Parts: sequence; C-alpha cells; structure tokens
Amino acid sequence: MSTLLPLLDPVLWHAASSVLAAVLLIGAAEKLREPEIFRSAIDNYQLLPPAAVGGMALGLPWVEGLAGALLLPTGTRTIGAVLALLVMLAVTAAIVINLQRGRDRIDCGCGGDTHTPLSAGLVARNLVLILLSLAATASPSARPLTWLDLFATSVSTLFLLGLYSVVTTLLSHQSQLSDLRNAP
Repeated sequence: MSTLLPLLDPVLWHAASSVLAAVLLIGAAEKLREPEIFRSAIDNYQLLPPAAVGGMALGLPWVEGLAGALLLPTGTRTIGAVLALLVMLAVTAAIVINLQRGRDRIDCGCGGDTHTPLSAGLVARNLVLILLSLAATASPSARPLTWLDLFATSVSTLFLLGLYSVVTTLLSHQSQLSDLRNAP
C-alpha cells in the first residue's frame, strides 16, 4: 500500500479514517438533501463562472461522499484519504480566498441548513480534517489488534465526532456571540 506518511498505530489510523469518513458522508448527505441551499452557498463564494456553479454544486457532494465511502474499507482507505485531502484543500482554499476578500458573513456551505459564516476558526477546523486525511494515508503498524484496540478506536471515534460537532456548532453561532459581546 502506497502512503504519504510512515507507520501509524492502528487505533489512530482507524479512528482518523472513521471520523473523517463520517464527517464527509454526513456533509455530503446534507448537501444532497438541500441542493438549492448548497448551490446558493457555492454561488456566494464568487469563485466560479455562473455556468459552472450548478455543476460544482451537484458534483462536489458526490465526490465528498465517495471519499468518505472509500475511507471505510482498509483496501481503499489510501485512495479515499487522498480524495478527502484534495476536497478539504479545495474548500479550505475557497474559504481563505473569501476571508482575504473580507467576505466573512457568507455561509460556508458545509452542509445542513444552519448558517455557518466563514472564519479563521473554520479554517482551523478544516486544517484538523486535513491532518486526519494525512493520518489516514499512513500505513498502520503490523501489530495485532485486540478487543481493547477496537474499544479504543470506537471511543476515540465517538469522542472526535462529538468534538467536531461541538466545534461546528460554536462556529455557526460565532457571529451571534460576537454581536452579543459587543452589544451596549
């Protein structure tokens, strides 16, 4: 198996892959469930010609979902991780470009009907997902797995998914919290 990183403990390898797969699959499902909201978000980034917005809004969730699905089986994990890495790099670059333009009130288009404005925190969250993508490209060490490893992988995955959910919720309410903090 070709990798971008050296050997990684199997618990970390499985947990990183599982969390990333869940994030991508849930995000893709939310985008596909609300295609007009996602299309509007893509359009608001103002990075593509108007004729390409519809194709990107239709194609990106499928690529995101494919990356998530490929991360689940160990035999396709490296391909899924590289695809996830490319998706995360592209969407993070789009966020950074718009932040540099001063466009921090537009919705990230991350999925779902909750408005999450662009922010440095969103970039930091995505950098963690990029690191998870890189971890998923590593080969696991060849040590045998025990029931404790499977338990540790499950607990780690659930903890990281919970942490991701909390961070995403805080990021979606960040502008409201800032407005409250600055109110007279």
